[in-house]
Amino acid sequence: MTAAKLTLDGREFELPAESGSEGEKIIDITRLRAESMAIALDPGFGNTGACRSAITFIDGERGILRYRGYPIEELARGARFTEVCFLLIYGHLPTRDELDQFREKLTYHTLIHEDMKKFFEGYPPSAHPMAILSAMVSALSTYYPVDNADENVDLNIIRLLAKAKTIAAFAYKKSIGQAFQYPRNALSYTGNFLHMMFSLNTEPYEVPQVLDDALNLLLVLHADHEQNCSTSTVRLVGSSDANLFASVAAGICALWGPLHGGANQRVIEMLQLIHADGGNHRKYVDMAKDKASGFRLMGFGHRVYKNFDPRAKLLKEAADQVLHQLGVDDPLLDLAKHLEEVALKDDYFLEKKLYPNVDFYSGILYRAMGIPTDMFTVMFALGRLPGWLAHWKELRQDPERRIGRPRQLYTGETERAFVPLAKR
Repeated sequence: MTAAKLTLDGREFELPAESGSEGEKIIDITRLRAESMAIALDPGFGNTGACRSAITFIDGERGILRYRGYPIEELARGARFTEVCFLLIYGHLPTRDELDQFREKLTYHTLIHEDMKKFFEGYPPSAHPMAILSAMVSALSTYYPVDNADENVDLNIIRLLAKAKTIAAFAYKKSIGQAFQYPRNALSYTGNFLHMMFSLNTEPYEVPQVLDDALNLLLVLHADHEQNCSTSTVRLVGSSDANLFASVAAGICALWGPLHGGANQRVIEMLQLIHADGGNHRKYVDMAKDKASGFRLMGFGHRVYKNFDPRAKLLKEAADQVLHQLGVDDPLLDLAKHLEEVALKDDYFLEKKLYPNVDFYSGILYRAMGIPTDMFTVMFALGRLPGWLAHWKELRQDPERRIGRPRQLYTGETERAFVPLAKR
């Protein structure tokens, strides 16, 4: 093991250094405060490794994303979402028997307790689906054992994966005043969700294969993304020994933020704004380059990727295919293509490496499926769920696990004397 040296106030400290399996370098500052009385300051934790993890690898400079070592491109084109769930949670691709048993368990646990349907009656029709999803996921802890026995943990993982899509579809039905639709055992995981979303008592929804495949792709591409805001939240809450349902409910709330899971909704809103203004995309590109305008092109650039987001390439292909097969003529897709074309040739965007990201095309696909914009973040949550579960499970099994407790750089008042109210 090598070491890094830090000089502070004339003293030299040695900090252990090591490499990950992909050659990433880290400096271990675990003992920094104990030995030097100093802490590292890293707002947003963009340069801080909070854990060791074997789940997802990202190389933002080269545009690489791998789940458990498998390139996202190969998984996206060849795997179903349930296979990816199994891979992330259990660490290996399932055999045929393992996958059949896994899918059978997901089917068996898809229904929610009938009493929980009454909870939906208490929400106003205007309630945001993410508020309902987080509350209902937390409420699952009142119906199932939440101790840390391995058999209960494994079963709760299955329960949450199976029931989340039912809760999400019921939340949508509540918002539009339609009757809940129960799942159908013969349908795929993704097909079942679309059925529960769009079937009516008088008119069952026949799920088009092209939409089943498109939703499968979207969920696979969103399944995990290393230590992002919501995943870090799940791990931080889980570090206190909070149960699975509580930890994931916290992750859902973190994802709800417009800077995280709400980004694809903001892309659609931006495209609608440009379309309503006559579709002059060049005008808005120029505004984005002018800092004084206050306008930002949504869906371009990424905190991690300094190259093209590999997920965006896959979604662009899928968007073209879905809209062509459905015969959808969406002016927003044309605008999106024009914006992308300009951005990929404009020196301003190239120098700043502002390439289209996964949010740029996901909203277009969800629109083509008939999913409203206030459900976009819920769709993100359904996709990210296996990643949250995998990280919560990994944390629970980590021998180095400690309760999360970041430090701070205090910038407030120094000690001062208290003056009683009567003398002030």
